Formats: sequence, structure tokens, C-alpha cells
Amino acid sequence: MKNKPDMKQDILPASDRGESIGLMEPLLISETHPSRGELADLALDLGKKSAGFCRSLPDRMLTSLADLVRSMNCYYSNLIEGHDTHPIDIERALKKDYSKDRKKRDLQLEAKAHISVQKWIDEGGLKNSAFSLEGIREIHRRFYEEVPDELKWVENKDTKECLPIIPGEFRQNDVAVGKLVAISPGAIPRFLGRFSEVYEKLGTSETVIAAAAAHHRLAWIHPFLDGNGRVGRLMSHAVFLKTLDTRAIWSIARGLARNVDQYKQLLSNCDMPRRNDLDGRGTLSEEALAEFTGFFLKTCIDQVSFMESLVQPDRLRARILVWAEEEIRLGTLPTKSGNIFEALLYRGELPRSEIQNILNVGERQASRVISALLERSVVTSESPRSALHLAFPATLASRWMPGLFPDKT
Repeated sequence: MKNKPDMKQDILPASDRGESIGLMEPLLISETHPSRGELADLALDLGKKSAGFCRSLPDRMLTSLADLVRSMNCYYSNLIEGHDTHPIDIERALKKDYSKDRKKRDLQLEAKAHISVQKWIDEGGLKNSAFSLEGIREIHRRFYEEVPDELKWVENKDTKECLPIIPGEFRQNDVAVGKLVAISPGAIPRFLGRFSEVYEKLGTSETVIAAAAAHHRLAWIHPFLDGNGRVGRLMSHAVFLKTLDTRAIWSIARGLARNVDQYKQLLSNCDMPRRNDLDGRGTLSEEALAEFTGFFLKTCIDQVSFMESLVQPDRLRARILVWAEEEIRLGTLPTKSGNIFEALLYRGELPRSEIQNILNVGERQASRVISALLERSVVTSESPRSALHLAFPATLASRWMPGLFPDKT
């Protein structure tokens, strides 16, 4: 049945055809590869740019920005899979405001599941290494446990049989991805064991360089019936979060989606066998892997630079204050609301006890301003008495953070 697949899959041993784990070598770019120096420089540049960007913002603003980036990351990751759920609709889903259209509602729930998993990663929930067999399965399990039943199946293109996707469980069937016939299902634990053995033991700089290779090799193993792309991008996000302490305020997903044809072509090229004696010593092409690694690292650097340009203090301040002035003139925000934004942009948070002095008004008027800002979701507060923090609602991203994602038509 397409609509509600039987989740009690027959317990059958997955066949292992005994493929050699050497089939996915090389897992790393060799020290002697001609592009090794350039890749090392890119990794160093990425580390410096990411650290500088994080240091440039108040801690509380980092938290608010991470919430918006999470929706952006979800939007672009799903877009790569052909699912277009705008961040405004994602934001509505987080508030349990779902579309009446069943298909759109399912996509909202799918996006909500993605947000939930990334938030869990961002808050330190992933205790195992992102490269570990357990960590990879846990990411998949958490995502598919929250996905609606209608999206928990895939159709076998040859037999037209509907196969259930079991959260966190490796596939029990052979699959073909484009021209690539993936390894036998029973071999998956062996290959992921080698995958983890290699990538978990690397130092910081080596991990940054190897992140692209791991991204491809996970897709090459294709451990799950579906969701491998999303799991791979979430794995890469988790790796950079830990290795570079990104604070989750930038994401590679936007860059990959904006260059999706090149992304998919370079991924596909990495499936190719070694071309000649100058193309490494593994079964697969090292040259293709190095080219994908360069693209991957340059895309990361580009996204850090883009996010940094959006939140440059003077420019961000100007965009927000211009918006606030327009809203005040329209009567949709109280007079002097701009003073609150000024203080939040400078300090990152604002105790409620100081708001009367900042606005130079009485308690009742100060309370009215706070309520109006909270209602518009432009500020947030953990409790009715705690400090205010700047929020970045998706509905205002086109004004506050132009270019972050397309405007909703």
C-alpha cells in the first residue's frame, strides 16, 4: 500500500556478497596529491573565517541567528531533494500552523523533523561521533520518526513495489543510484566500520579536509533506503559544528543548493574508477575526490563570507532600523521601538528593568512596547520576566537578511 506501508518488515537476513572494503578507497586525499597544499590552505582559511565570524557577534545574537539558519539549512537541504518548503511555511509549522493541503502539510512536517534533528545536534544531543555507525543511524532514526507515514516509503522502479523506510535501519534491498549499483545490504556494517575507523581518528585540520570525502563516501555506501542525502548533509553540519565550533550560524546546504548541478555532477564523478597510474592508488578516482573536496571547502568559505556580510553591525543595524521606522509610521509598532533594537544590536540582550529608562516612558507604556515586539516575533524572551533578545523571523528575512533565501510569492 502506498499510503500506509506495513512497518513490520519481514525479518530476513540482508545478503552480503563479500565485497572488499577496498572498493571505496581512497577515503582520504594523499599527502602527495598535487592539490594537497591548496586544500590545506582552504581548510585553514575556512577555520579562520568561521572563528572570526563567531567572535564578531554577541553570544545571545548567535543563538537567535542559529534559529534562522536552521530553517534556512532545512529549506535548502530539502530543495536539493526536490521538496520546496519555504522557511516562512517552516516557521508556521514550528508554531503548529499547518497547511490545509495534505501534501503541503506533509512537507511542513518533514521540514519540522529536519529542524528538530538539527536542533538536537546543535544543542549537543549527538553524543557519538558524527562519523560513527551509531551516530549516522541515530540521525536517520530521529528524522524518520517524525516524518509523516506518507513519506516513509519508496517505490522500487523495477517492480513498482512499495518498500517501507524503517527509522534508523539499514536497507535490506539492493539499490542503484544513477549508474552506480550500491554495495550489497549485508555489507553496509563492514563498510561503515571502515568509514568510521578512518574518519574518527583524524585531527582538526585533517577532519576539515576529509569532511568532503566522508560526505561522498557515505552517499556511495548508501546505507538507507532513503534519506541518505539529508543524513549526509546533517553529518557534515555536525562535523563542522564540532571541529570548527561554528555555533550553527552558517551552513553549507545553501551553497550546495545554489550550485546543485555542479554539486551532483562532482559527487557523481567521485563514483568513477581510478583513471590511470597517476590517479591515486585506490579503486576510485582520487582526482575526482580532490576536485569535489576543493568545491566543498570553497562553498563553505563562500557561505561564511555571505553570512558575515549580512550581519555586519552597521548594515544590519541600518536595515532593521529602517524597517522599524516604517512600521512606526504605519502604526504597526509603538513609538520609540527603534530604541529597543539599538540596545539589542549593541548588547545582545536587554533586561526588562532597563527598558523604561531606555524609552523614557512609564511602566505601562514600556510594557505595551514589549508586548508589541513579542507579538511581531522580532524579539524573544524565555519567560515573562527574563531579558529580551533579538529574533530573526523568517517573515522578515527579505528585509533584515536579504538573499538568505528567495522571497515567498
